[in-house]
Amino acid sequence: MARRRLAAWLDRTAGPVSGTQPIVVTGVAGFIGRAVAMHLLERGEAVVGVDNFNAYYDPGLKEARVATLSGHAGFQLRRLDIAEPDAFAAVLRESAARRVVHLAAQAGVRYDNAVAYGRSNLMGHLAVLEACRAAPGFAHLVYASSSSVYGERPIAKAFSEGDRLEPPASLYAATKQADELMSGTYAHLYGLPQSGLRFFTAYGPWGRPDMAYYAFTRAMLAGETIEVFADGQLQRDFTFIDDIVDGVVGVLDQPPDRPPPHRLLNIGAGRPERVATLIQTLERLLGVEARIVLREKSAADVSATFADTARIATLTGYKPKVGLEEGLARFVEWYRAYAAATRP
Repeated sequence: MARRRLAAWLDRTAGPVSGTQPIVVTGVAGFIGRAVAMHLLERGEAVVGVDNFNAYYDPGLKEARVATLSGHAGFQLRRLDIAEPDAFAAVLRESAARRVVHLAAQAGVRYDNAVAYGRSNLMGHLAVLEACRAAPGFAHLVYASSSSVYGERPIAKAFSEGDRLEPPASLYAATKQADELMSGTYAHLYGLPQSGLRFFTAYGPWGRPDMAYYAFTRAMLAGETIEVFADGQLQRDFTFIDDIVDGVVGVLDQPPDRPPPHRLLNIGAGRPERVATLIQTLERLLGVEARIVLREKSAADVSATFADTARIATLTGYKPKVGLEEGLARFVEWYRAYAAATRP
C-alpha cells in the first residue's frame, strides 16, 4: 500500500524532456544531486546519473528521488561506485560527456567510519579526476567541497575563499580539504578545468534524514525528543536547495578560463542562524513544542558557518532568494506529503 501511494505521488512530478550531449552527475540519488539533475533535465539537458545507493541513510529515499528523474527522456542511471576507477571512466567514454557535476561523497561530520570517508571522498574523487583527465576535449568538472574546510573560527566576519583554513574538525572536513588540494594539482599539472564548491548547510524538500532540520521534524511530529548540541547556540548558514542549485548550474555554465583552471567558490545564504532559531521556526510551522535533550557540543562540529558569496555573485549573478522561514515551510509541506505516501 505504501509503495503504491509513493508511486502515485511521484507520478505527479515526472514529465518527459529531451536532451543532447549528456552531463554526468555523480551522487544523483543524493539530496543536491537529485535537485541539480532535475534542473538540468528541465532546461533540456541530457543527464547520466551515477550513484551506488549506499545505506548511510534510507536507500528507499534515494530510490524515490531517482524515481522523480526517471520519467524524463533525457535521463539515464548508472548504479556504480565511483571509487572503482574503471567503472566511472567507462561512463565517460560511453556517454562522450565533457562536463561532470561530481557530488557523490560520504556525507556527515559525525559518522564513525574512517574507511567510508577515505573510499568515497578520497579514492572516489581521485577516480573522477583521472577519468576526466583522460576524456578527450573535457570541458569542466564541478565538484562538491564543503564549508567544513574552514574549520573552527569566530563568526566576526563572513568566511571568504581566500581565508587561511583552520585545522579540520572532522574526518569529513579533512577529506574535503584533500579533495581541493588534489584538484588544484590536477589543474596545475594537466590543465583540467575545475570549480570546487564550498557548500554551506543545504536544506529543503528531498533532504537528508541525518540533517538537523529533517531529524527534528520527524521526531517532533512523532512526539519524540530531539538532541540539541551546545544549548542550540551553534550557528549555520542555512541555504535553501533552490539557491544551491542556482549556484551549481551557474558555475557549471562558466568554466574557468585562466591558468591554472581551478577555482573555489562558496555557495551559501550569507545569513547565519542559531539552531535554536531553527527549532523555534519548526515549532511554529508544525504546531508542536519540541521536547529537547541538551548535549555537549560534538568535537566534530564547528561553532558557526557564514558564507561570503561575493565571488560566485560576480561570476554568475548568484543571489539567494529563500529565507529560513519560507524554506522550512516548503520542507514541512513536502515532508508531510512524503511521510503520508510512504506510511505503512
